[in-house]
Amino acid sequence: MIKKISVRQLQVGMFVHDFSCHWMDHPFMRNRLMITSDDEIRKVIEAGIHELYIDTGKGLDVADAPTAEQAQDALEKELVAIAARQPAAVARVSLAEEIDRARQIKNQAHQLVRTVMHDARLGKAIELDQVEPVVQSITESILRNPGALTGLLRIKNKDDYTFLHSVSVCTLLVAFCRSAGMDAGLTQQAGLGGLLHDTGKALVPDEILNKPGRLTDAEFDVIRKHPKDGYDILAKMPGIGAVPLDITLHHHERMDGSGYPDKLPGDSISTLAQMAAIVDVYDAITADRCYHKGMSAAEALRKIYEWSKFHFNPQHVQAFMRCVGIYPVGTLVRLESGRLGVVIEPHETNLLAPKVRAFFSTRSNTYIKPVDIDLSKPLGMGGGDKIMSHEPPEKWRVDPMKFFDLAQ
Repeated sequence: MIKKISVRQLQVGMFVHDFSCHWMDHPFMRNRLMITSDDEIRKVIEAGIHELYIDTGKGLDVADAPTAEQAQDALEKELVAIAARQPAAVARVSLAEEIDRARQIKNQAHQLVRTVMHDARLGKAIELDQVEPVVQSITESILRNPGALTGLLRIKNKDDYTFLHSVSVCTLLVAFCRSAGMDAGLTQQAGLGGLLHDTGKALVPDEILNKPGRLTDAEFDVIRKHPKDGYDILAKMPGIGAVPLDITLHHHERMDGSGYPDKLPGDSISTLAQMAAIVDVYDAITADRCYHKGMSAAEALRKIYEWSKFHFNPQHVQAFMRCVGIYPVGTLVRLESGRLGVVIEPHETNLLAPKVRAFFSTRSNTYIKPVDIDLSKPLGMGGGDKIMSHEPPEKWRVDPMKFFDLAQ
């Protein structure tokens, strides 16, 4: 049986099933392991882990601890309450109208980040006037239809992850800022920070950055230098603002003071750095890497919400969830009708009733002609269905993103 416990209840002889944190935030070579020493418990505490899941079938039990199912049921009730509140993002044009422009912007931004990282590695100056127009294009696409570009950026080649991650963080952070009602100038500065936040990784050796497995303590130390290295590189850019520098330096800080490089606690972290931290982790844990299988966007939001009690600002996490939707664009969902569909657009007022493109029947286990369904409408008006669950694509051996972008 899987149970959720406080780190204060962790003992030698317990089997950790899930550290309940991003894999980069704990120091162990494996994500599941038997606790064999007090030193390992100390490492868990020092990593800023407050709650975790144990497997009582493989190790010691905690009699009164809630089961994983009980913990998840309580979490789902909280998420439904959040979903009842009105989201901020509204599409001005349809997905079909924006998808081609969004694809061009994605490719342009991808190439720019590749160039920036290459120049940074060679010690060349980064030109602000090369970066600002790309951030502006991303912002304009988000204003037209937030789901087009964010959906396309769900598709990442493992070899290009470092570059596309920066584009994704920029795009999601711009969307987050706009949904929070921030003005255009501050949103532009945040977008610059998102696009450039990982510039310091240009100085991390490729054998560490792309290592197909867990990092050693020494390799972790190298990785953890990238925020300060990035800050030092960007500080040499004429005209760079305080916001991009702050996001670059502090996007790995955590509210409980367990982050890096400065271990800033709570309100010592700026609002935009707090927002960037959420976006950065969300994109990282949804991406496939050579050493890590990405989780679904819906599951990632649930994890981040769970972690927000300690690592993130809960109000910002809830605002981000309203921005991208409980079922974000690109999520594979199973409908009451037995069909599978990919979410193509959030609803303006109901996070539980997005627009979905159904393309597969679970009852016949076959593909069907794609059909768009507005889950907020009744049968006969383009709706008449509802989401039962989000689904892992590998379970059904389907690729929902092929049906998200039918024009490709």
